[in-house]
Amino acid sequence: MRFTLCVLHLKHMPITKSAKKALRQSLKRKARNIRKKRNIKNLLKEARDLVAKKMGNEAKKLLPKIYKTLDKAVKTGLIKKNTAARKKSKTTKSIFKSR
Repeated sequence: MRFTLCVLHLKHMPITKSAKKALRQSLKRKARNIRKKRNIKNLLKEARDLVAKKMGNEAKKLLPKIYKTLDKAVKTGLIKKNTAARKKSKTTKSIFKSR
């Protein structure tokens, strides 16, 4: 999904040069954040699917990648610390329960 400046979706168009740049930056950041959140959701879904298919070892190999992605999301402020901790805990618990 690509975000571009769309006149129809904006209530007020930026006038000054700095406001135009700020709008460009915010659209880029929004797109980046959406990509990162989608990546997190896909990793967690992949782990859940592997657990459901009784493939605990493959899911366990996926854990470091999940941890890394969630920790980076917390570091950049994309998600909160407790949210990441909850997701890591829930995923890890389900993987080790299935083994």
